[in-house]
Amino acid sequence: MGIKVLTFNIHHGKGLDKKLDLKRISQIIKASNADIIGLNEVDRFFSKRSDFMDQAKFLANELKMEHVYGPAVTFETSEGTPKRQFGNAVLTKWPIIDSRNHPFDFLPKIIEDRSLLEVKLGVKKHELTVFVTHLSLAPFQHKKQSSFILNKLLQTTDPALVMGDWNMTPASRTWKIVTQSLSDVWSEVNPQNQGGYTFPSKRPFRRLDYIFIKSKLSVEHCEVLNIEREASDHLPFLATLDFINE
Repeated sequence: MGIKVLTFNIHHGKGLDKKLDLKRISQIIKASNADIIGLNEVDRFFSKRSDFMDQAKFLANELKMEHVYGPAVTFETSEGTPKRQFGNAVLTKWPIIDSRNHPFDFLPKIIEDRSLLEVKLGVKKHELTVFVTHLSLAPFQHKKQSSFILNKLLQTTDPALVMGDWNMTPASRTWKIVTQSLSDVWSEVNPQNQGGYTFPSKRPFRRLDYIFIKSKLSVEHCEVLNIEREASDHLPFLATLDFINE
């Protein structure tokens, strides 16, 4: 039995129909039967746009999963009220061993902050390290963030993967650098490197959402899910992985 891993930019639960509907997001995740889910653009008490909800906690409760939240943006609030946050999350059926959030605070705060969420899981008698991120559109920031992520992956001795909205295409220089050390699961299954488009969800023609793995993992299958195109501006991307020499 493989490990099903899903990456999904949920656009804080707001769909193309302008409706805020986290239950719709949870139904898509449930239908995927994913074991480990990486989410981007997740609000936590952020604003009226998401009804000041802790979205990761809500989804975890709906799906009966464990979760970890990693803020990229934090606004301080008055005493006694929770901080307003926006960032990434991991939902998982497997036990959480440890977690850390790495803000990209080594860069000047010119545009929206980004971060890398790191979660260690106990999976099938292995320790699996899962990273979730959402990279900047700005080229200089994107290059620095990608380098930081790659170094984190290469320092990890456990089987590891990184997933999320990378805001790049497979023809980009950064993609070529990353794939010198990590495997792009879509490219492993589709050697011609065509398809896999996740954005925009209504008529996708760009591959922005990725799952990269290290050498101790293999990919069996991957697909873009078209369960509900209006739920977000991105489509979710699912891969079935397994440990090598298990």
